[in-house]
Amino acid sequence: MLNYSTYLNANSTQWVTFVHGAGGSSSIWFKQIRDFKAEFNVLILDLRGHGDSKPRLKDTFNPKYTFDSITNDILEVINHLKIETSHFVGISLGTILIRNLAEKHPNRVQSMIMGGAIMKLNFRSQLLIKLGVIFKSVVPYMLLYRFFAFIIMPRKNHKKSRSLFVNEAKKLYQKEFIRWFKLTSEINPLLRFFRAKDIKIPTLYVMGAEDHLFLPSIKDIVKSHSTSILYVVEKCGHVVNVEQPLLFNKTSLDFLKSRTVVN
Repeated sequence: MLNYSTYLNANSTQWVTFVHGAGGSSSIWFKQIRDFKAEFNVLILDLRGHGDSKPRLKDTFNPKYTFDSITNDILEVINHLKIETSHFVGISLGTILIRNLAEKHPNRVQSMIMGGAIMKLNFRSQLLIKLGVIFKSVVPYMLLYRFFAFIIMPRKNHKKSRSLFVNEAKKLYQKEFIRWFKLTSEINPLLRFFRAKDIKIPTLYVMGAEDHLFLPSIKDIVKSHSTSILYVVEKCGHVVNVEQPLLFNKTSLDFLKSRTVVN
């Protein structure tokens, strides 16, 4: 099972589950925990191969990761904790996993908060992935990861986010990085399906105004998805919860409290 931590609130029956992105870990939520646990029960977890969720023996013999298998890892944890329903907060690739969980098990997802959401790969990001596929076996993975981080978060004020993700990615093994990178082979049809389907689960997209790769597609999505809204954070890049934590927390908590009664 994935490594996880819970923070219980004696005055609430509601849960909020946090899902980080590729190369990160649950530690990226350290600026969210205090504010969220004051209102809700909180679950944070490390995706497989990240943080303290070490590679498992069976992954050695079954090296192919899929979005469904990684989504099932999350489901295993919430089942273990007997969490019937939860609000979910994700960042970057974590938003794809949350959306996939909502598709497979909509009765388990009360609402979704999608920070730095990835719902479409534009030409530049697809080119980036193709270059990664070509060089992933010959170029040290940390060099690739630093390059990707710079392309996604290029500005001076994104430096803190870049450094955090690069430092977390150093904890990955090269084989683990390659397994995760191979997920990109199934990403386009999955994202196309997500964009086309209005899932009817309340969704808040929190996007940086400088998230040049992914913000344009989210603007299009909220026009056609009836229960989705967008909040754009000025002077902010891809990792909104790290760059603008106070604004991210307030916006997210206001959204959650407007849709649920905290007991």
